[in-house]
Amino acid sequence: MVEKTVLNIGFDDTDSPKGMCTTFLAYKIVDLLQKQKIEFLDFPRLIRFNPNIPWKTRGNGAVSIRIKTKNPSKVKNQIKNLVSKYSDIKNGANPGLVFFESDTIPSEFTNFSNLALWQLINRNNAKRFAKQNDLEFFYQGNGQGLVGAIGAIGYDFQDHTLELLSYRKRTKFGKERKISAENVKIMQEKTFPNTFNSFDTKKGRILITPHGPDPVFYGVRGENVNSLLYATKILKSDEKLDGYMIFKSNQGTGDHLKNELNSENLKPYSSGKIIGIVSNTPKIVKGGHVFFKILSKNHEFWCAVYKPTGISSVASNLIKGDKICVGGGVRKASKHFPRIINLEFIDVTHLEKDLLKSNPICKKCNKKMKSKGQYQGFQCIRCGKKASKKITVEIPRKIKKQLYIPEISAHRHLTRPLQRIGISNKTSKFDKSLSWFCVYSN
Repeated sequence: MVEKTVLNIGFDDTDSPKGMCTTFLAYKIVDLLQKQKIEFLDFPRLIRFNPNIPWKTRGNGAVSIRIKTKNPSKVKNQIKNLVSKYSDIKNGANPGLVFFESDTIPSEFTNFSNLALWQLINRNNAKRFAKQNDLEFFYQGNGQGLVGAIGAIGYDFQDHTLELLSYRKRTKFGKERKISAENVKIMQEKTFPNTFNSFDTKKGRILITPHGPDPVFYGVRGENVNSLLYATKILKSDEKLDGYMIFKSNQGTGDHLKNELNSENLKPYSSGKIIGIVSNTPKIVKGGHVFFKILSKNHEFWCAVYKPTGISSVASNLIKGDKICVGGGVRKASKHFPRIINLEFIDVTHLEKDLLKSNPICKKCNKKMKSKGQYQGFQCIRCGKKASKKITVEIPRKIKKQLYIPEISAHRHLTRPLQRIGISNKTSKFDKSLSWFCVYSN
């Protein structure tokens, strides 16, 4: 009797700004495999890597699928064909596909994946890794997709969310998506806190629909399968959809900002956090953007907070001496600035007292005294009472010791929303009955 093999399949960079989607390829792969009664060992995994990579399309997501099969060679050939069929190579996609036959994932994979979360990894490093670890791999174009393909297999979940992605029929690709804003708002209210980032109530903006020509109609992010399936029943659309699939993901975990940045690893396009002391008075520039410096381990780093994030007012109210932890992506140096960290959160852990020297107050008249001239003290112009020196006044701070994150519309895929602070999904029940996958009947 032929033994079943555990096959890990990783792929990435099959889309371009003009079309297709790596998750749609995953949907097509699962459709093919489930028809052959192949056993799935977990949800398809959608892993978002470093969002600051300059050549990424949309959310820098890669996918891996873990199955058991008696005929891995047949499966590999089928998947290679699907990768070629559903990759937008003519518009710049550089797909990478990796196969790894093993029940356990070595630490080398996990280390590679962890680096891809916050660093820029050269595609040649991925090719070298694949050869050194005797991986069966396939790529087209320049092979950039191999980075995400290896990383998606190696990713080790310490926390996770789920996302239900609903797909359009091919005839609708590139056409306007029509969905009721009121239904999305109701869905968010009824499924909170088990779904997140679906609707921006402040701006009245739908957040579940992409804007490009890709095959996704909408994506609902949440904590469990039942909440996502319930959400789809509330969301109504006149458009007849093709089907849906639920992915296990690191979205909403803040994964890319866990690594601590320092003077040695602060490289362009890297992501991470820094703990330090505000070392200058923040500068507000045209457009309302705020720049300030943070001192950490005897090195100063420039930070930028842009107006659309909604936390520029927090940054403008920082003063020298405030202790903070900030996280974000590193922008490369320009003519006017050195490398800058574009902030995605500000966590205020200590507020310095904002002290101001002021003319003394007359206790009798409750009025500020006037200066009599340099070194001549102060005098109340009403009653004539005198004082020799200025007093120190504490100005109330306009910010608090707390975590500040951007407005919901400015969240990235990996941003941990406030409702997920303190939440960690270590395990999730995987239902082998395929409730997480559906192709609607015509």
